[in-house]
Amino acid sequence: MCGRFVSTTPPDQLAKYFGAELMEELVEETAGNYNVAPTQAVYTVYEDDGGRRLDAFHWGLVPFWAKDPKIGSRMINARAETLVEKNSYRRPFAKRRCIVPADGFYEWKKIEGQTKKQPMYMSRVDGEPFAFAGLWEVWKDENHTDPDGEPLRLLSCTIITGEPNEKVAEVHDRMPVMLPPDRWDAWLDRDLHDTDVLQEFLVPAPAELFEIHPVSTDVNKVANNGPGLIEEADPVSEA
Repeated sequence: MCGRFVSTTPPDQLAKYFGAELMEELVEETAGNYNVAPTQAVYTVYEDDGGRRLDAFHWGLVPFWAKDPKIGSRMINARAETLVEKNSYRRPFAKRRCIVPADGFYEWKKIEGQTKKQPMYMSRVDGEPFAFAGLWEVWKDENHTDPDGEPLRLLSCTIITGEPNEKVAEVHDRMPVMLPPDRWDAWLDRDLHDTDVLQEFLVPAPAELFEIHPVSTDVNKVANNGPGLIEEADPVSEA
């Protein structure tokens, strides 16, 4: 799964990188997050009637039919192998796909003979952002309205995970699906509904793209943040 990641590239730079319009409310945001956790707001690249946009979505997809938005906390990841089978993901896979930018992400490696797991940080060797493949949805709160009398809306997303490449497999048995630039247009295309074609995008990113090193167990606590979390650290021990 992908349960924690890093988002430090400023939104204006992300918008330029992905060729997206920066939503006005994000213009002043500059603080980076070195410990992004489920249910927090995450930068999301998507397309609507107005074109390609960069906005902040709730991490944890809330299906349009959900009675309670808290269901999103259980939908931070969507397995690539079952997107067309799951009622929660079938519609957004065909109609509402997005990209979740990330500067890196964490996974926890099992250490033989120890109960503690070693947190590992994974980033790109070239320093560019990852483009996680995702899905998004719109949930309407019929019990609360805006000043115009319209139901309040929640925009939410999930990150798609799949089989790991050979390098990530040494750490974990799943990894986020990452899209190369030559597939961004097709992935975000709202007129592309052929899930057989889209399924071909959901393959492991090349191992040579990755740089991996151990980091401090400080990352285990969501409250901890800052650049120190991604610095290389000595392996954990039971002591």
